[in-house]
Amino acid sequence: MEIQVLISKKGTKVVIATQLHQALELPHQHYPVNVRKWIKDAYSFQDGIRRPIAMKDYGVRKWKDNPIVEDYYLTVELAKHIALHSRSRVKMDIARQLAAHDDTQEREGMLSKEQVLAVLDLTKAMGLVSCQDACERRHLETYEERNGGRSTDWWQYRSEVMGYSVEELRQRLSLSGQKVAGKNRRQLLMQLDKHEIVRSAVIDLFMSMGKSESYARTLGDLAKVFAQEMNVEIYDDRTNEPVLPLGPSINPAVVNEVKAGKREAVLACW
Repeated sequence: MEIQVLISKKGTKVVIATQLHQALELPHQHYPVNVRKWIKDAYSFQDGIRRPIAMKDYGVRKWKDNPIVEDYYLTVELAKHIALHSRSRVKMDIARQLAAHDDTQEREGMLSKEQVLAVLDLTKAMGLVSCQDACERRHLETYEERNGGRSTDWWQYRSEVMGYSVEELRQRLSLSGQKVAGKNRRQLLMQLDKHEIVRSAVIDLFMSMGKSESYARTLGDLAKVFAQEMNVEIYDDRTNEPVLPLGPSINPAVVNEVKAGKREAVLACW
């Protein structure tokens, strides 16, 4: 039986506990006992041997059709461990299916040499406002696809992903005596930390590509370090003026790829 893998609003790959139990061909009447054991048992996660953590490894699934039955969203990593710990005769098959979807290495930020060099190229390109806007727009489109075409709570969600809200940025600037009225997120960051704009754009890019929030943040953090080292400038290239040679040279092919959202060269590493 094929196990269905879903993607949460934050980009985390999950499976439904009741469906996993069914895929493992375990007795239906044993589900209540098994599911409680699943979330209380200890497993060898990538970050050590421990018990599952709520809202990190699993979350409660509200089931309107049958509110009596306990159900959960389980991360692919946890579901794989559960399958291997079970007494199911098909556990190896299910575990292999889940392993094919497991992005644990992505979340841990393990990068190849080609990917590190690709992040370097992306860092330079993200100094351009047109690239920043393109990535944010596609991230929004991905969010809407996962939420039935709705953009409800988009700004709250994006603030949680980035680690700060516009209001928090305004408060920080106000405390330093600077004017904040009428300024958008980019303008506020230009005063506070311009290289955070590069980080945000890279996070938007990889979230739009279906990567996990943790993995996208890892690459965003790396890009910010690169941006600081190279002193990447933020340039609004949306006017008809030519792009100025600010900071390190920008590869036009990478810029075009980022704007188009196609994995042809640099993004083909992922």
